Amino acid sequence: MATTVVAMAATPSSTATLSESASKLLLAEFGVPMAPEETVPDADSAIEAAVRLGFPVVAKLCGDAIAHKTERGLVRLRLADEAAVRTAAIDLLALARPEDGDVSVLVAPMVTGNRELIAGVVRDPQFGASVMLGVGGVLAEAVADVVFRPAPLDVVSAHEMIDGLATQKLLGTFRGEAPVDRDALAAVLVGLGRVAAERPDVVSVDVNPLIIAGDGQPVAVDALVEIGDVARTVSVARERPSDAQFAALFEPRGVLVTGASTHPGKFGFVSLHNLLASGYEGAVFGTNLQGEEVLGVRTVADIDALPDGAIDLVFVCTPASANPDLLRACARKGVRAAFLTSAGYGEAGEEGRRAEAELVALADELGILLAGPNGQGVVSTPAKLCAQIVAPYPPAGRIGVASQSGNFVSSFMNYARATGVGISRAVSAGNAAAVTVADYLDYYADDPATAVGLAYLEGITDGRSLMERLASVARRKPLVLVKGGATEGGARAAASHTGALAADDKVFDGFCRAAGITRASTVEEAFEAAATFATQPLPEGPNVVILTTAGGWGVVTSDALTREGILNLIELPEDLRAAIDAKLPPRWSRSNPVDCAGGETRDTIPEVMEIIATHPEVNAVVYLGLGIQANQARMMREGRFYPDHGLERIVAYHERQDQRFAEAADELSTRTGKPILVATELAVADPSNAGPAAVRATGRLCYPSGNRAVTALGHLYRSAEYRRRRGS
Repeated sequence: MATTVVAMAATPSSTATLSESASKLLLAEFGVPMAPEETVPDADSAIEAAVRLGFPVVAKLCGDAIAHKTERGLVRLRLADEAAVRTAAIDLLALARPEDGDVSVLVAPMVTGNRELIAGVVRDPQFGASVMLGVGGVLAEAVADVVFRPAPLDVVSAHEMIDGLATQKLLGTFRGEAPVDRDALAAVLVGLGRVAAERPDVVSVDVNPLIIAGDGQPVAVDALVEIGDVARTVSVARERPSDAQFAALFEPRGVLVTGASTHPGKFGFVSLHNLLASGYEGAVFGTNLQGEEVLGVRTVADIDALPDGAIDLVFVCTPASANPDLLRACARKGVRAAFLTSAGYGEAGEEGRRAEAELVALADELGILLAGPNGQGVVSTPAKLCAQIVAPYPPAGRIGVASQSGNFVSSFMNYARATGVGISRAVSAGNAAAVTVADYLDYYADDPATAVGLAYLEGITDGRSLMERLASVARRKPLVLVKGGATEGGARAAASHTGALAADDKVFDGFCRAAGITRASTVEEAFEAAATFATQPLPEGPNVVILTTAGGWGVVTSDALTREGILNLIELPEDLRAAIDAKLPPRWSRSNPVDCAGGETRDTIPEVMEIIATHPEVNAVVYLGLGIQANQARMMREGRFYPDHGLERIVAYHERQDQRFAEAADELSTRTGKPILVATELAVADPSNAGPAAVRATGRLCYPSGNRAVTALGHLYRSAEYRRRRGS
């Protein structure tokens, strides 16, 4: 049984903003670099301070209740002499309002730099404290290039935040100024993380701008800290079901379908049909008020008529009103898990939520794992189990699926059928009244049949607790997430669908990256990432070579790899170029991508692929052009001249060649321990083509395009790099 998770969510009940001076003093204690400054009461004192600090200076009006100086015109810049300081101080003091409280003039050196960042701390109601970094100054809102990580954070995470900014060119040599000192900037972020961890009364921190001086050093020239009495609410998560209960769900000795029906349009018929059609080899039982025979299964009207100890899982297709008595009867027979398709619970308003809570309490009392309600079903290919009210049943594989939406369970299984990359377990969490998506993923993380977890989330009600659970999963096995509600419109739709809150997307993304979770932007990308984790080794570095039989494919895939940002399209080492020279005609590209330029003979592709894959400086290969010969073979086979004119022989040869190329990629990847990704549009345009068909036969994914292969490889490398950085 998993340990109970305790999550503390902080929500400020009342807040106050510290003055700029007090804010800076607080942050300086945690290592945030500040420009020297003095706070003075009048114009004469301002001149004296400016002389001590050195011209030019900046002057600001400060007060206990003044937060947004720029909007009120309370800042004077580039004051070059005493006269300018006097005028500025007098003008600023004249702009004071009674509600500003005690005011003063802050004088500081005029720190200049062509780059301005924003850094700070936010306490999200869902996720708690996070550190923020982004492009700052007046462009902060327009550019919206900002990243988050949960607080506190270590130096590695701080550097990952810096690397995560999209505007990386700002961080290098810029307009004659030195590159940003990344170590110094990372130290600022670590310090802000300490503020969040050690000062729970700090509600938010806003350091804007954090100017990058000409020498590359970050200097905070403005800062605001919000202090509050934070009301802490403690939520105690339910304990995860035991492994024995999960075994009853995923590896049941026997299954009971309640409400089995002879009508092929009803769930009671469909679920029994799917269970039998999948080849489930355990005992199958059914209940039916008339005790009819359904699909060869003799049903009973009363559960008490069933044998004791023969059933582990009950699949419930009866109305909500019948379910309490049904669970009690099942418990008497030794049932340890129940999957409820029944609707009318938490999604149906207050009365439904009350009925759902009562059902969960009853299941706990009876010791029954309660999956759902309002779910579509459960699949477990090791047990040949397809207990669900929808199709399809996927091929066996090593991807474990859990989803808040049953539709996406179907989507992932459809992709599995189309690609041949199979599923180990799959479950629709439904309302997740008792067992959550995180619970299923936690079980998959220790499941020998599962290599990677794949989940769809849309509603989040306890973000910090959820991410702690998912981080634990990701430490044990790769985890791929796709989240609905990433945009404002999607968030509204998610709230109406699940009744749960859609948390701030960038904060969620920061938590995923901090936990080493692979986040995909689309369902297709999520499945392909999971399929890649399930079928390819992790790369030991970012160096990629593209092998292509046509130049255009290589060009667009190179573009995709460059845009991806984390992978490296390496310049071919001289010894590798020389080795390829011996296999290709002089017109080949002599660069990366390796364009064979139509110079292939019978063994060229396997031989060149081996030369590339076995080179020590190459970490991964993307192979483009599989299926060309088999595509010609198809046209010959379908034409009116087949099988005469020697076509039968050449068709067989062409198809055999593409099969050999696919098998060579699989064998080389296994032998070298390097990912070799094969991509061709024929994977979807003509799945029966001998090339992609052979890839599927090896158990690997044939990518529909070079750019989708690059995206998947990028996810693979990020995961590998995350684990290397943390020694896991």
